[in-house]
Amino acid sequence: MKAVLCKAFGPAETLVLEETASPAIKKNEILLDVHAAGVNFPDTLIIEGKYQFKPPFPFSPGGEASGVVSEVGEKVSHLKVGDRVMALTGWGSFAEQVAVPGYNVLPIPPSMDFNTAAAFSMTYGTSMHALKQRANLQPGETLLVLGASGGVGLAAVEIGKAMGARVIAAASSADKLAVAKAAGADELINYSETSLKDEIKRLTDGNGADVIYDPVGGDLFDQAIRAIAWNGRLLVVGFASGRIPELPVNLALLKGAAVVGVFWGSFAQRQPQDNAANFQQLFTWYGEGKLKPLVSQVYPLEQAAQAINDLGQRKAVGKVVVQIR
Repeated sequence: MKAVLCKAFGPAETLVLEETASPAIKKNEILLDVHAAGVNFPDTLIIEGKYQFKPPFPFSPGGEASGVVSEVGEKVSHLKVGDRVMALTGWGSFAEQVAVPGYNVLPIPPSMDFNTAAAFSMTYGTSMHALKQRANLQPGETLLVLGASGGVGLAAVEIGKAMGARVIAAASSADKLAVAKAAGADELINYSETSLKDEIKRLTDGNGADVIYDPVGGDLFDQAIRAIAWNGRLLVVGFASGRIPELPVNLALLKGAAVVGVFWGSFAQRQPQDNAANFQQLFTWYGEGKLKPLVSQVYPLEQAAQAINDLGQRKAVGKVVVQIR
């Protein structure tokens, strides 16, 4: 099979496309013929040795995929050869085939195409877990989404609306905010032109945001935590800005607020039944037209490095997908 390989930690330009052996599956795995792979922020980190996991060399990046099951391990009972599925792989998806544990694979709705499916699992899975299990977002609450035009940000906007929240979308340009508005955001903040903290307070009559969804970190975290509501919850999703912020814990004390970590990958493995229930709800909303995943760019496998770079440089809106076949 063809695969994009990382042979040493470094920038995306060091990745190579080569012929390599197809993976052999274990008893609890399936072999996936990959049709498309989603590109996510962890892909920019894993190839440079900066992610939580450091796979042995050589490995393919790509943490999520869609495709068709071509082989099923004897301990996998909910899938069969020929099923159209989405899969959380961790790494390995930028290849024509990948072996995946059965518990990380879900059948996709008949109406969902492979590019959409490849863009769905990580962003919507993360945002659903964040807003449901970690924030316990309630109808009528105010949800602030930072980085609202990115993959997880747009998913959070849509899910927040589906859950009945008032959604404030924050992003760095008018074009990005237009994308968030089209996804259903009620209010918009351009934080490259105005004070994020002041705008949050203005839009909430001084009360602050009940839930803050933060995949950006850095200076935006510093401002947002100062505009959180009483009993507010700030969701730590990621650090796309490149700086991991430090929290003056007196701010949490004064607002009775909670700073809550979100690690969907571990949740999916530790609480598979809850994760499956989340996806059943997500698929229902998708069928009702409440979720409309935005795939803004599709790259061939030969341009996977460019896809990773474009995402890492925050050029993309919505999701970026590598199409394999």
